[in-house]
Amino acid sequence: MKSRTIGAGSVIGEGWQKFATFLTHAGRQQPGREGGFVNMPVERGSTVVFPTVEDMEAQGVHAYDHRLVYGAMGNPVQHRLEQVIAALEGGSHTQVVNSGLAACSVALLAFLKSGDHLLLPDSVYGPTRRFALGMLARFGVETGFYPPRADEATLRAHLRPNTAVVFAESPGSHTFEVQDVPRIARLAHGAGARLLLDNTWGIGAFQPFTHGVDVSIQALTKYPSGHADVILGSITVQRQEHWQALRRAAIELGACGAPDDCWLTLRGLKTMAVRLAQQARSAYELALWLESRPEVAHVRHPALPGCPGHEIWKRDFTDASGLFGVELVEGITQEAMVAMLNGLNLFSIGASWGGYESLVLPTSGGLTRHHEEGLPKGAAFRIQVGLEDVADLKADLARGLDGLSS
Repeated sequence: MKSRTIGAGSVIGEGWQKFATFLTHAGRQQPGREGGFVNMPVERGSTVVFPTVEDMEAQGVHAYDHRLVYGAMGNPVQHRLEQVIAALEGGSHTQVVNSGLAACSVALLAFLKSGDHLLLPDSVYGPTRRFALGMLARFGVETGFYPPRADEATLRAHLRPNTAVVFAESPGSHTFEVQDVPRIARLAHGAGARLLLDNTWGIGAFQPFTHGVDVSIQALTKYPSGHADVILGSITVQRQEHWQALRRAAIELGACGAPDDCWLTLRGLKTMAVRLAQQARSAYELALWLESRPEVAHVRHPALPGCPGHEIWKRDFTDASGLFGVELVEGITQEAMVAMLNGLNLFSIGASWGGYESLVLPTSGGLTRHHEEGLPKGAAFRIQVGLEDVADLKADLARGLDGLSS
């Protein structure tokens, strides 16, 4: 494709190159003089045995140190993965848990208590909204919702004296609002609250702790594993006090990662930079092409100059990912769009993203919002761009869109 310059001389896809060397070498075995495998082995186990009671008791004090204490507190492959994710996110400690949703829920439980107020962006991942309005509500935590692109006065008005956590997700995983995270961090900290961020879209492209985030959450299911065969999540912090609270919650909840899933994710991370570079380039090219189609009203891709929040993305992100949204013009019904999606050949229909395969998912008609802002006005869908040739993806979409026009 023809390179399209955005921001200060950067090109979509090239931001991932600076991670290639780090990811290739992170988490590898260091063979001794007699050689050895480059990848660490998978160690499965529950019980950890010790020579003496005294040894067991001495090791127990290391439950906060990524050390082998008991299977439910972590395993050697999990600990290695935690080191890699912490370095990638720019934090000091990472806790790996069994899913992306578990990463959201464990993090929220670690920093909230009965009587607290939680502030979520209206664009938040649906299961996180469900957890807040379900389990957290039963535990006595009240949840409010703010417009994801709220200005300072609006956001300040949503804060309460008992707001303990402000949550952000930038961009939103369905409507792709880019949030002004540094401003949210400043207002949250000024109100005595912590800022938690779902950084799954921005892994490697957004450094959370340089922008004021206290806790960064990842669905490792997505780009880190990269092959649509793992469910895993991570929570990363930078400050020791946050690590103490997070690790204590993880131990009390029995939250950990299975060794095989951690090993597969470590393997996936080795190729994440090259996969994401291609997926980001292909997605951007596809988004530009879709903007030119008469059936399309809006393309929600943060790297496009016309997308709301583009200037914030250009300021804070070093690159993009392969996930974006499309809104069709008025007059194309939801039923017609669904028929088009059903007829695509190269795009499977699925709710996840970040793997090697291209996916589509309807995003109109099923979104829950407290505020009208950001909701698509027409039929809309989300595209996850995989590793297929972008010309083939265009041809598949073109056939479907031509059918809508006719």
